[in-house]
Amino acid sequence: MPRQKKTEEENIVEEVASKVEENLDKVAEVILEDKKELGIEDKKKALLEKAKKLKEKIDVTKTEELKEKVKTKKREDMLIPLDDYVKSGIYLGTRVVTPDMRPFVYRRRADGLAIFNTDLIDEKLKEGIDYLSKFSPEEVVIVCKRQAGWKAVEMFSKLTGIRAFTKKYPAGILTNTDLENFFENELTIITDSWLDKNALNDTLNIKKKVLMICDTNNVSKGADQIIIGNNKSPKSLGVIFYLLTRGYCKAKNLDVNKIPDFEWWITEEAEERTQHIPMKTERVEFGV
Repeated sequence: MPRQKKTEEENIVEEVASKVEENLDKVAEVILEDKKELGIEDKKKALLEKAKKLKEKIDVTKTEELKEKVKTKKREDMLIPLDDYVKSGIYLGTRVVTPDMRPFVYRRRADGLAIFNTDLIDEKLKEGIDYLSKFSPEEVVIVCKRQAGWKAVEMFSKLTGIRAFTKKYPAGILTNTDLENFFENELTIITDSWLDKNALNDTLNIKKKVLMICDTNNVSKGADQIIIGNNKSPKSLGVIFYLLTRGYCKAKNLDVNKIPDFEWWITEEAEERTQHIPMKTERVEFGV
């Protein structure tokens, strides 16, 4: 009997041991699976991080390439090459920047001069050409009191048929019907709103349109359309009126072959450069 009891106990022990061993195997399997899953998660995380970095690198490259393509496209679409704009100094403003002109200023130089954004200069010139082209020559008058623009304005007038007033604007010519030389216009081109303020005021009084060339120190009040750029330099004004002449002649089917080449517009003639030298010399010699 005791022997039989011992066998039963052994059987119980063996059964318990078997179950414990079975459970241990299951626990070991679970631990092993966890380790595997952990390893997979770590690998997955590492791969995702690598993919993210690669994507960022690709995105940066694509963005830079896209920016360069857009910049190149803009340069190709310009009315003239960027170098010609730079050569003329059209982008050089003044030390004064009015609130009206602030959106068009790119930066300031070390000497304080404001610098126009050349892309915006080109864009505003295109808009100016389109706007001017809506009017026939007899409906337009251009006023330029500043001597730096006389040469270009007179050529612009000659080629387009648009009436020009340089040196002096005849007071009341647009407003006083009693004057013999009175005439009606629809558009006045103002070279500088300060120097040409009489013509500007007359135009606004009769409620006609204004196309205005604005430097950084100009106020664009009263203008229906502006062209931005340096309006104090012969070269810069030469570029502006060269492009206006070319664009207007094309729009009106006028002979563009008569237009002088680009260099003519940005080069001061020898006579113009030396015109005032004898006068100054005479004043020195005669003590005037």
